[in-house]
Amino acid sequence: MIDFLQLLIYGIVLGSILTLGAIGASLVYGILRFANFAHGDMMTVGAYLALVAVTTTGMSVYVALPFAMIGGAAIAIFFDQIVYKRLRRTVPIILLISSFSTALILRSVTQLIWGPKNQVYEAGISLPYVVGGVRIRPDHVTIFVGSVLLIIAFHLFLKYTMAGKAMRAMSDNVDLARISGVNSERVFLWTWAIGGALAAAAGVFLALDTRLHPEMGWHVLLAVFAAVIVGGIGRPYGAIAGGMIIGVATELSTMVFEPAYKPAVAFALMVIVLVLRPTGVIKGQP
Repeated sequence: MIDFLQLLIYGIVLGSILTLGAIGASLVYGILRFANFAHGDMMTVGAYLALVAVTTTGMSVYVALPFAMIGGAAIAIFFDQIVYKRLRRTVPIILLISSFSTALILRSVTQLIWGPKNQVYEAGISLPYVVGGVRIRPDHVTIFVGSVLLIIAFHLFLKYTMAGKAMRAMSDNVDLARISGVNSERVFLWTWAIGGALAAAAGVFLALDTRLHPEMGWHVLLAVFAAVIVGGIGRPYGAIAGGMIIGVATELSTMVFEPAYKPAVAFALMVIVLVLRPTGVIKGQP
């Protein structure tokens, strides 16, 4: 029972990270109608931006998180204006290929600047909390609480701001939203900014849970897309459910399979949902 609860804690932490990444990826698909394969590497860049703030100023990684999110949003907008904006009127496969190219650029630049070795924000070991035999790392509490706060902030933004309402309108029906007077270019900018910021936050939390590495975001990209599909393609709220399902399922699977098979579990769940319920937990885009 203790082992089950311990793995459940790990699954919730992983699910929190995947949820932040999946919300951004789902938002981009829901409004811009293409799967951004550079999203995982945006997570990596966000993690390293926080590392820069930590190493240059000596600030805590928790204080550096907002700076990483702002940097992630700025980089996402930059690539949109330089690359994706010019290709929006082309067929979706062109955008898909361009996102692969962007991912390679981000990964290569990250490795050139910071090197290929593993890095950490802070050296040393923090003692875990022990509750009923279950060990909970302080970083895990931070990851979960931080993710919940960011999800609540995202919900409030979508529900109560004019920009959020315009994004929901564009997600439901692009043509009708434009006819109604919604500024589509402004919505696209907000979409990239929020997607980039949440990806950066997910990257920082992933680095807290593991270590920084130039390929860390690429390694979790399959799980992020699996969360998007399980939750409902193009539905950010569905991404919350999808992220938790994938996170908990992959960690609990280690009770039966070797940990090396965790990506295969995420892939299997994605395939099962595509076959049995293609629209996901919350009905998504076709």
